[in-house]
Parts: sequence; C-alpha cells; structure tokens
Amino acid sequence: MGHLEAAHVDYYLPDGRPLLGDVSFRVGDGAVVALVGPNGAGKTTLLRLLAGDLQPHQGTVAVSGGLGVMAQFVGSVRDERTVRDLLVSVAPPRIREAAAAVDAAEELIMTVDDEAAQMKYAQALSDWAEAHGYEAETIWDVCTVAALGVPYEKAQWRQVRTLSGGEQKRLVLEALLRGPDEVLLLDEPDNYLDVPGKRWLEERLHETRKTVLFVSHDRELLARAAEKIVSVEPGPAGSDAWVHGGGFATYHEARQERFARYDELKRRWEEKHAQLRKLVLDMQQYAARSDEMASRYKAAKTRLRKYEEAGPPPEPPRRQDIRMRLRGGRTGVRAVTCENLELTGLIKPFSLEVFFGERVAVLGSNGSGKSHFLRLLAGGDVAHTGLWKTGARVVPGHFAQTHAHPELTGRPLVDILWTTHAKNRGGAMAVLRRYELEGHGDQPFDKLSGGQQARFQILLLELAGTTALLLDEPTDNLDLESAEALQDGLEAYEGTVLAVTHDRWFAKSFDRYLVFGSDGVVREIPEPVWDERRVARSR
Repeated sequence: MGHLEAAHVDYYLPDGRPLLGDVSFRVGDGAVVALVGPNGAGKTTLLRLLAGDLQPHQGTVAVSGGLGVMAQFVGSVRDERTVRDLLVSVAPPRIREAAAAVDAAEELIMTVDDEAAQMKYAQALSDWAEAHGYEAETIWDVCTVAALGVPYEKAQWRQVRTLSGGEQKRLVLEALLRGPDEVLLLDEPDNYLDVPGKRWLEERLHETRKTVLFVSHDRELLARAAEKIVSVEPGPAGSDAWVHGGGFATYHEARQERFARYDELKRRWEEKHAQLRKLVLDMQQYAARSDEMASRYKAAKTRLRKYEEAGPPPEPPRRQDIRMRLRGGRTGVRAVTCENLELTGLIKPFSLEVFFGERVAVLGSNGSGKSHFLRLLAGGDVAHTGLWKTGARVVPGHFAQTHAHPELTGRPLVDILWTTHAKNRGGAMAVLRRYELEGHGDQPFDKLSGGQQARFQILLLELAGTTALLLDEPTDNLDLESAEALQDGLEAYEGTVLAVTHDRWFAKSFDRYLVFGSDGVVREIPEPVWDERRVARSR
C-alpha cells in the first residue's frame, strides 16, 4: 500500500504567472480519489508534480510505494510505438531500464554480432530476468487478451496507432491495475472508453487495493467510483485545492456552501471595517471638542490601522461563468428524414423521422457508425445508399469529436471571430469572455486544450445561426461546469439536437434514444441502455 501527499505546493508558469498556489491534500492508503477542476486550472501539472516530472517552486510532494502513471496522451498515440513499447512505458523503472538494455543489445547483435555483442545480449537477458521482466510479460499476456483479444506473443509488435483510443486506454489500465505499483495517477482514464469500458473501469476501481488519484470530467464515473473529491479552484494567487470527503453526490452542494462562507466572511469584514471607520470619525469630532477624548481617538485610529493591516479574508476561488446562448430557430416539422438509409459497410438500411425540437441521443459501441451518420447529415462525404434529407429552414451545425478543423489551424481565436462574426477585436473578446476564453484570444485554435477547443467549437455553432445541432461526443473534454453550461444551453435551444454520446449523465437529458448496434441494426429504445444484450428487452 502507499499514499500521496502535496504540502503547500506553489508552481509558476514560464512567464511568471502563478498556476498553483499553496496546494495541500493527502490521498491515504487504498483510497480512490478524484481530482476535478476547470480546464486549465492545473490538474495535469499537479499530477506531473506528484509523478516527479516537474519540481514545485515551493512546497513538497511525497509518494510512498511504487508509482504507476497513465499520462493524458494515452488513447491518441499515432507514432511508431508498439504494444510492447506502450506496456514497458507504464512498467516500474527497473523493468523500463532492463527493457531498454535488451533493445540496445538486440540492435547491437543485428549490426555487429561479435563475441562482445553476444555477451552484452546475454547479460541484458539476465538483467531482464532479475528485474522480473518475464513475470511482467505473463501479466501483459493477461492484459492483451483482456483488452485486444489476442495473447502478448502475437500482440507485442503491433503498432499502437492501429489500436482504437479505447483499446489503448484499456490496455494501459489493465497493465497498471494488475501491475505491482501500489499508487496510481490516472489522467482522464475514461476518455475514449465506451460505456461498457467505463463500467469495467468503475468495477476495477471499486475492487482495487491500490491508492488511486484520477482526473475525470465524467460525472457518472465520479459519482460511482470516487470516495473523495479534490477540487482544484483557480484563484488570484494561483489555483488552490480543497478536499470534499462526501463523494460526488454532495460535492456541488458542499462547493456552493464553501463559496457562501467566503461571501459571509467578506461581508462581516466589511461591516466591521465600516464600524471602525465610523468610530474613528466620531472620536475625531469628540477629540476636537475635548482634550480628554484625544487618547480614545488615538486608540481608535490604532485599532483601525491594525484591522486594515491584517486585511480582509482571502479572495475566494474564481467561479467559472460560462454562458452559452444557443438560440436555434423555427424549422419545418420534420427536421431530418431517412428512408432505407444504409451506411456502406457499417449500418443496414433503416428509416427515421426526427421532428423539430426533439433531443435524440445516438448510442452504441465504438466503430458502429454513429459519427459517420452525423457527418452525413452535416453534408460530409460518407458512402451510403438510400435517401436522407433535412427539413425546411434546417441549418445543421456539426461538432466534431476529434476537433479536426484544418481551416482553424494556426489561426488565433480573435482573428477567427473578427473575420466571421465580430465587427472588431473588442466584440470578439466580449464573445470569448462568455465562454471563459478571453485569456486565450491571441492563441491559435490548435494550441488550446481539448476542453477549450470544445468550448470554442460550441461558440462557433452559437454564432452560425444553426437550427439543428449535430454533436459528436460534445462533453468528452469539457470540465464539469462547462458540461453543465452546455446542458443548460441545450435546454433553452429552439431547435433540434442529435448527439452521439457515451456520457451517461448527459444522455439522461434527452427524450429519444437510437442504438447503433454492432450487428449493423439501428434500433430505437425508450431509455438509455448501454448493454446491447439488454436492447432487445427494452424495446
């Protein structure tokens, strides 16, 4: 078993701005704790500090027990790494070092193959055995069978980029949860996982005896898996953190009470300050008429000075104020009509009518054709047969899950808005402010975080005058408050919404549910069902 602790940690950005200020919390032996907070608040940086990749400018971090880390990039690996490379990268340091020595010795054998090279190779294999590398390979065999359906011997040289994001995540999670490290840092482990994968993760987190700190924006996962919540809150002196011990079910209420306490302390300080100022003014008038009151006047001034030197209570963390004004507009009664529509190689022929104002959630496993369907409705080039059409005055707006917008790459946000929707720079900044993006106005779109890119995509849909929203996993990278702002925006939206989602919390707000089955059949069900085996029973 092991634990994690951060004590009075400060961390500054390269330009000198404080990112983290006086952050302190502890994750005890065997606890499963979630780290939440707005995009850009410093959660990933905090994990890197705990992992030892970065050093705090002040304060200390401590970890007892072996440490395993899942970095945020897992799920989006597109380089030349193999399955073996990926598994080695999350293994304990001793195994990583022994694997690197074996790789170097094998390369030497292939290029030189003299006696010295052979001796070095033999030593590397001996070191591999001593580092318990063969035992690790036994565990990896279980992992590849569970995540990929094939044994390690066949999977090890497969390039990771040929795996889906969900397969990459599942493989690394299997390795870490089955591995020897007692403490795990998991940065968004649920991203790219479909709902069965998320449920599997919840079960493993309940079962594990390891100490786990994980970052997530998935409200259902947080509610089901996190014993405690460490909330990272942006503030004037950098983000600080507070610990809520009641789990996610009571987190929002506790957070509101915390802000209310800040407001009450400030109100009391201001009332007391006003009383002391009035006392000083009264004593000044009395002292002008009586020498006997001069000492009282002096004492009152001293008291006021000391009170002001002590200062008001600390400024509360800054609350996000995201205001999405998705307006929409009236369209024909039938917003979308499909007649014997077939997506070639993915979906068998189906017919569908979606009426104005409906909220339709598109569910199903990865690779079932959901994203292709939305792209087709948005006017994309998707191989199909059959007919589909949008109704009168339907203006579709497409939110891409991959955030793939070549037309935005390299362009600052202000310039994008200035040339399309805003009359001047001030107008562009005002619009960005509503989405908490004004501080990134001069930053290119492709340099934003995933959550910031998602918010900007939604902003563009708002400004484009869309009357039908086609949203592909819109909450995937949004922080908690952004996801809730999106739900509020959709409730007020006068238009039609079709959304692909694996977000169980988000899906509850829809009124129709389509399941794209792995058998190619599209079925409508009365409530969100995530296990295809239950779809038939729910009809």
